[in-house]
Amino acid sequence: MDRDEKYMLQALEEARAAASEDEVPVGSVIVYKDRILGRGHNMSQKLCDPTAHSEMIALTAAASSIGGKYLNDCTLYVTVEPCPMCAAALNWAQIGRIVYGASDPKRGYSLFTPSLLHPRTEVKSGVLEEECSKLISDYFKSKR
Repeated sequence: MDRDEKYMLQALEEARAAASEDEVPVGSVIVYKDRILGRGHNMSQKLCDPTAHSEMIALTAAASSIGGKYLNDCTLYVTVEPCPMCAAALNWAQIGRIVYGASDPKRGYSLFTPSLLHPRTEVKSGVLEEECSKLISDYFKSKR
């Protein structure tokens, strides 16, 4: 198992925590030098807050952990492609790298040109894509 898969498994744990709370199962972890600085899962329902996405919660925790708002040497692992709101926040944080599992063809940031991400942010997609996609699709099937 490579490093990206290792941390995506941690993000999947967060996504499962969201599912257990009847939230859309998306999870995130932010890593710096093999240390998780922040974790998050969707909490929009619980907090009655439309901005309480997993990435936003992980960003807040990571910035607090390092005592600064710039995360240019950090990697975000997230189970689903970030939405435009989260991509813009990741831009402001100048996140160095984003690794995501499942694409979001209806609401993902990649629908927008120019990109909402910081120009130096590297992106890798498709890590544990099948597991990430299944978790989210099973959740929405259960809601229909």
